[in-house]
Amino acid sequence: MRLTNRQRETLWGYLFVAPQMIGFSILIVVPLITIFVFSTEQRNLLTGIITPVGLENFRTIFEDDVLFKKVLLNTLTFTLGLVPLNIGLALLLASLLSQKLRGITIFRVLFFSPVVTSAVAWAIVWKFMLQGDQGTVNQVLQLVGIEGPNWLRRPEWAMLSVIVTLVIKNVGLNMIILLAALTNMPQEYREAAHVDGATRWQVFRRITLPLLAPTLLFVTVITMIGSLKVFDHIMLMTAGGPANSTMVLVYYIYYQAFQFFETGYASALAVILFVLALGLTLFQWVIRGRAAYDD
Repeated sequence: MRLTNRQRETLWGYLFVAPQMIGFSILIVVPLITIFVFSTEQRNLLTGIITPVGLENFRTIFEDDVLFKKVLLNTLTFTLGLVPLNIGLALLLASLLSQKLRGITIFRVLFFSPVVTSAVAWAIVWKFMLQGDQGTVNQVLQLVGIEGPNWLRRPEWAMLSVIVTLVIKNVGLNMIILLAALTNMPQEYREAAHVDGATRWQVFRRITLPLLAPTLLFVTVITMIGSLKVFDHIMLMTAGGPANSTMVLVYYIYYQAFQFFETGYASALAVILFVLALGLTLFQWVIRGRAAYDD
C-alpha cells in the first residue's frame, strides 16, 4: 500500500513523538495510576499483605489522623514563609543586578551559584552552621554580643531556619528569570515616566511591576509547587523535628511509607499532595487566561 505525502508526514510525526509519549506513559502516567490504586488499599511493605479498603485511608487521614492536621499547618506555614521571601528577594536582586555596571556579571554568577550546588551538600553544611555554640552562625552572633539558639533543635526556630536556607539556595533561579524579564522590558515607558517627573518608586510600582506581572505569576506558581515538594532539606536538616515542627506533607508521606511501612496510607497522602499541586496549576491557568483576556 502506497502512502500519500500527507500520510507519510503524519507517520513521521508520530514516530518522532513516540519516544516522548512512551517515556511519559511509563514514568508519569503508570505510576500516577498506581498511586491512585494503592490509595484504596491497605498495603504493608513488610508483610506484603494487601487488603482493599476503598476510601478508608482518606477517612482516616481527615478524621482520625491528628498529626495530619499539624502536617498541613506546617506545609502551609512553610509555603507562606518561603514564597514571599523568595519572590521578594529575587525581585530585589534582579532589580539591582539589571543595572549596567562594570563587574555586575560577577555578582550575577555569585548569587546564582547556590542553585547549581548539591542540595545534599548545602543542607549538611548549613546543618553544621546552625548548631548551638559550635555553629558558625552563633559564633558570628557572639562577636556582636548576641547569644543565638540551637536553631534546628528549637521548635520555634527550626521552620524559619529551613525556610531561610532553602531561600538562599534557590533564590538565584527566580532572580535569573526576573532579570531576563527586566532586561527585555521596553525602556520607552520608563524613560517617558522619568521625563514626566515620576520618581523611581512610582516608575517601579506603576510601570515595572505591571509589565512583570506574567513573569511574577509564573515564578510564584512554580515556587509554590516546589515548596509543596520539599524533602531533602527537611530530611537532612531536621528529619521532621523537633516535636514534628518541620514535618511537611512530602516528608510525612516518606515517614508513613518507609518508617511505618504503610504504603497504602502513604499513597493516599500522595494523592492529596497531587490534588494540591494540580489545584495550583489550574489556578495558574485561570489567572493567566483572565490576564490574557483583559489585555
